[in-house]
Amino acid sequence: MTVSRTIALGFLAVILAGALLLMMPFSTIDGTWSDPITALFTSTSSVCVTGLSVVDVGKYYSFWGQLCLVLLVQIGGLGYMTATTFLLLLLGRRFGLKDKVALQQSLDKSGLAGVVQLVQSILATTLLFELTGVFLLMTVFVPQYGFKQGVWSAIFHSVNSFNNAGFSIYSDNLIGYISSPMVNFTVSGLIIFGGIGYQVIMEMYLWLRDRFNKSPICTVFSLNFKVVTTTTAVLLILGTLAFLVLEYDNPDTFGSLTFPQKLMAAWFQSVTPRTAGFNTISIGQMTEASLFLTIALMFIGASPGSTGGGIKTTTFRILFCCTTAVVEGQEDVECYQRQIPPPMILKTISVVFGSLLVAFTSAILIELTNPQVEFIAALYEAVSAFGTVGLSTGITPTLSPIGKLILIATMYIGRVGVLLLISAGFGDPKPRSFKYAEESLLVG
Repeated sequence: MTVSRTIALGFLAVILAGALLLMMPFSTIDGTWSDPITALFTSTSSVCVTGLSVVDVGKYYSFWGQLCLVLLVQIGGLGYMTATTFLLLLLGRRFGLKDKVALQQSLDKSGLAGVVQLVQSILATTLLFELTGVFLLMTVFVPQYGFKQGVWSAIFHSVNSFNNAGFSIYSDNLIGYISSPMVNFTVSGLIIFGGIGYQVIMEMYLWLRDRFNKSPICTVFSLNFKVVTTTTAVLLILGTLAFLVLEYDNPDTFGSLTFPQKLMAAWFQSVTPRTAGFNTISIGQMTEASLFLTIALMFIGASPGSTGGGIKTTTFRILFCCTTAVVEGQEDVECYQRQIPPPMILKTISVVFGSLLVAFTSAILIELTNPQVEFIAALYEAVSAFGTVGLSTGITPTLSPIGKLILIATMYIGRVGVLLLISAGFGDPKPRSFKYAEESLLVG
């Protein structure tokens, strides 16, 4: 039982347990047993913090079903190993070397030192952001739905926002709040902070603390921090401008809005493909250009060590730096005056190739098993599932059982990770004691 197999099987065990709970009569509003595929799909989407759904969550699941869904989203957002560590900390168990190695790999941390303390800070950070989101969203939901329902709605959407899941208890998701600045900026803020990664948040906190205390030794930002923040900012700004231009005159999306509302809607639509899944406009009514742009943003996804999916912003930035190095005739790949190690470049290429293979294979299989679906819609759902985003053109509930099972497998692969899943299947790589002779070939 290797570490990668522990993580992969751990996620699978949580998914199956969640599916069993969501099948129970107490989880549905009408008090009947749920369809197994529906329960499995919802559980997978929750644990993989995706947000795709084949039913109307608010009308299908009871309070207990929705509570189970929120707990699964929270476990999935924290990660299997982090959630397990939290439970072991509550039980007072001490951590051995194997436990720390598993945590180190699941959190993508470079060393073993301070792993348990990192988990504690992750839990505190998660609680802080989610509670802040709850109190802000209560100012909108409580006056509209009353205290009890308003508080629950705030909790439900805050947890889903920070964990980058896209579940909503409203039939139209958040379309009814397209003109609400509080909902738009609170949800988008939680999505961004949940998607940039805990390490980035901690570095930002340490830097602000040193500045506030006027410490003579200030925190120096890591390369990961610089790459994540700048890449995220550029993608958000360019995405906002692109959606504003592409949907400006579309009568089914931005056409009837004022310019400030169009700008806010474009901002929200640029944020939510970063593996969140909420929407304030009808995705199925967007132009094809906007759909392709959304697919690209969903494929890039969030950042390492976060609650989001996709190939990650750092992977995308390394590819960009590789291209820049080739154009400039450089043999070394550099970023912010730092050289990127060759093993990391190989890992980047493997992640991108494996991700493209999974996404396109999933889209082709969905198209073959559901001939009535257009390919762009099938590709949109497949990338949304793989990137654990949750945005949908509306075809997910209409897919055949085989099509839903394909999406279930795609969501699982996207959350666990292509390389980790391969490692779980084939075991840990064994180093070679020899090298082959080099020979060049034509490329491009």
